[in-house]
Amino acid sequence: MKWAGSNPDDFSPGYRFKRLRRDGNRWSVLTLAIVLFLALPVLFIGVELFAGPGETWPHIVEHLLADYIGNSLFLIAACGVLVFVLGVSTAWLVSRYEFPGRRHFEWLLILPLAIPSYIVGYAYAGIFDYGGSLELILRFFGLAPFRIDVMNRFGLAFVLAISLFPYVYVSARAFFVYQANNLLEASKVLGAGEGRSFFRLILPLGRPAIVAGMVLVMMEVLNDYGTAAYYGVSTFTTGIFRSWFSLEEPHSAVYLSAVLLALVFILISLEKWLRREIRFSTARGNAPPLLRKKPGKYARTALSAAVFTPVLLGFILPLAQLVYWAFLTADRVFDASLISLSVQSFAIAFGAALLTVALAVMLIYSSKWNVLASVRSVARIGVLGYAIPGAVIAIGIMLPTLALDKWMIGVAERLWDMDVGLLINGSVAALLYAYCVRFLAVAYNPVEATTEKVSDAIPDSSKVLGVGRLRTLLRIEFPLIKTGLISAVILVFVDVLKELPLTLILKPHHVNTLAVKAYEYASDEMVMESAIPSLFIIFTAMLPIVLLNRMSRVEA
Repeated sequence: MKWAGSNPDDFSPGYRFKRLRRDGNRWSVLTLAIVLFLALPVLFIGVELFAGPGETWPHIVEHLLADYIGNSLFLIAACGVLVFVLGVSTAWLVSRYEFPGRRHFEWLLILPLAIPSYIVGYAYAGIFDYGGSLELILRFFGLAPFRIDVMNRFGLAFVLAISLFPYVYVSARAFFVYQANNLLEASKVLGAGEGRSFFRLILPLGRPAIVAGMVLVMMEVLNDYGTAAYYGVSTFTTGIFRSWFSLEEPHSAVYLSAVLLALVFILISLEKWLRREIRFSTARGNAPPLLRKKPGKYARTALSAAVFTPVLLGFILPLAQLVYWAFLTADRVFDASLISLSVQSFAIAFGAALLTVALAVMLIYSSKWNVLASVRSVARIGVLGYAIPGAVIAIGIMLPTLALDKWMIGVAERLWDMDVGLLINGSVAALLYAYCVRFLAVAYNPVEATTEKVSDAIPDSSKVLGVGRLRTLLRIEFPLIKTGLISAVILVFVDVLKELPLTLILKPHHVNTLAVKAYEYASDEMVMESAIPSLFIIFTAMLPIVLLNRMSRVEA
């Protein structure tokens, strides 16, 4: 018998090359090309570090870096505690207890995700400002007005938490609904009460789901720019903008981006470490859903009030403030230019969504069709862009495209004596590329989940009949994965529409988006005028929430 490795020649470079040629194919090459294409911004930041820091880097290290680190860590810790309390408590209450409005609260608790955190920040600044809504309401009822100062890092942590807690709510509720019933039954047999079972058994075993949601929240906290800049809190993202635009030090921005990347990967590693020994399975077909208890009348009212509070703080109050501002400023803001801006913003978001979903489909099927296991594992690297803050991706794209443009300008001047200007940097193409890098994971996950439901017998049968893989995909599999494709397009469309820091850095001068327009109004102390662009974003962002709610009801 002869096995691999029994012959010394098996370890020779020639043998390995022959084996690579045998096992590799064009799909392996395509997979690696897509992954490299998506990883270029991060790779460039790593290479650029060897060029050395900028002239202002010593000043940043001495006077600013401590604030960036301290405020960012404070926001991560404070938001982590708040979203844990809000997300886990609401998920448990709607999963375990029956009370008035529970079915509506199941999806209402997701609605805060429809309002970007920077817009929630603008709304709360207006509510608690001098002459703001709170003061007007108190005066109307004849009460002495008072003011709550939210324009600090504590107010910023509160705003981010009430905007982002649905990430933890969704993941925790998925675990509670399909796993907690068996655990409660087992603990009841052992004589443990419900409270003790929850804290000693259900909560520790739900750690993977809860931690996954909290890591997403922390990524969004690190990515935030609009709220932190408006509230005057120095974070890594605001520092990157300050280094790039105010200090005109791209190399210092690169160094700050590298430090922020290191912090992101520490969070990812921490999540993997926390989940290292605990696994759970949502085997819905085998596990009965959690049986709900019906408490007394007053308890049910208290539960409704408790679950309603996060909805009130995270969605209703900000939305009401924006609607109030919209009525006050409609005659000044709502005009043909806003309609044109909205169409332009929607077109960019839709184009980015189509490109991103197309890349996701190519990556999924090219990795599936190649026979090298190592290539399949490498394919997952392409979806890490969602964990990287938008400002970091923008810096990683801005610098190499600027260098490439300078090279092409020099070539055009030498060969044709022409001034071609910037061709790539500051173009819509560079912006769309950045969106693809940032949001590929948003498209990848629903499409991959849908493709896994397609039986392997379909492509195998086509192969037996002599039909190629691409033709089988286009003619047979596409209709079967249509739901996943539509979901992916909608999710990416909304995320692109809400994205602010990446768009601020990379957008062309003649192009604008609703998110940037709302930020510009707020930055120019015209926060009331930001209401109508913000409402356009909010009502569009509610689409995936309605879609996901309907899909979950169908599955249930």
